[in-house]
Amino acid sequence: MINGDTVNRLPIPPRTAATRLIVVLRASDSGDYSRVLDALVDAGIRSVELTMTTPGTIKRLPEIVARFGDAADIGVGTVTDEDELNAAIGAGAHYIVTPITDARVVALSVAAGIPVVPGGFTPTELFASWRAGASAVKVFPAGQVSANYVNDLRGPFPGIDVIPSGGVNHDMAADWLAAGAAAVSVGGPLLGDAMRGGNLRALRERAAAFVALCANGGAR
Repeated sequence: MINGDTVNRLPIPPRTAATRLIVVLRASDSGDYSRVLDALVDAGIRSVELTMTTPGTIKRLPEIVARFGDAADIGVGTVTDEDELNAAIGAGAHYIVTPITDARVVALSVAAGIPVVPGGFTPTELFASWRAGASAVKVFPAGQVSANYVNDLRGPFPGIDVIPSGGVNHDMAADWLAAGAAAVSVGGPLLGDAMRGGNLRALRERAAAFVALCANGGAR
């Protein structure tokens, strides 16, 4: 239904929903995760998306969930097929993120009881995922449109929950949240060079600024 929601839809994880911020970690190796996660959690980050394109993510995931899962929602992103989905769920992912529109991946994640945020760009793609049971839809790459896209989508799809991803910086995050996005997904503009051995104090400061912005609903 377009104007009603009778789909079996799981909510996004509570800490993600409360903080309205997902930090995407993409690295050359999963061994780079821990020092950055320590700093992010210390700065108040409560939802992180580890990426399938980072070698070793699935192997390290149970250890990361055990270490950080009481403090933050640990998602797995860049999931593009059923095998990757099953691997992420089996290793303990709290939620799934995809860069694509694949209704079967959405349905399988929902059936497994795991919230899923699939990616798309056009109204057709985004609504297909929403109708399949997505917890929210990821507008990707968000840098190609303005935050007004939230209102445009809610014309025909009033209940749709939107999370922008891809090039979202501090000012863009404020605009998307003010427009009604359920959360924002942020990578490089927050992480800077931290995944390449950069200054962790500077990372904490950037993370704390994003946490404060999202807590205020985008108000600067």
